[in-house]
Amino acid sequence: MTLEAKRETVYYAEQSEQLSSFIRYLGITLSVIFSSGAIIGAMITMYASVASRTPEIGTLRALGFRRGAILWAFLLESLLMGLIGGIVGVAFASLMQWVSFSTTNFQTFSELAFSFTLTGRIVASSMGFALGMGLLGGFLPAARAARLNIVDALRAA
Repeated sequence: MTLEAKRETVYYAEQSEQLSSFIRYLGITLSVIFSSGAIIGAMITMYASVASRTPEIGTLRALGFRRGAILWAFLLESLLMGLIGGIVGVAFASLMQWVSFSTTNFQTFSELAFSFTLTGRIVASSMGFALGMGLLGGFLPAARAARLNIVDALRAA
């Protein structure tokens, strides 16, 4: 049996490795589930937007707007929704910095306290993720809006 000298922080970090991995995987799993729901919600919202503005889309197409312009207009609207959602999410997440959480490490039966730290890298990746969700949720409705037939769209009025 050998004795190994370690700093206290290293010792507790090694002891809490399993719990921190569990919390990380739980967070990733919940993020995937909720982001899938957010993508579906954005898609439903954009489909409703396309359906309610079908006569406007027909008018734009009759005025000479190309399908690509219609596609980009709806994609930009969806990206704007994603950006607003990302800003709201980061704003609420920033409030988590002032809260400390604790749990019991069942390997050592010691209390483990942790808090969240919001960094620029996290903000940037969160905003990129929000924009990606807006893009994914808005692409199919935007493509549908771009494919609308002019006569059918104008008849919907």
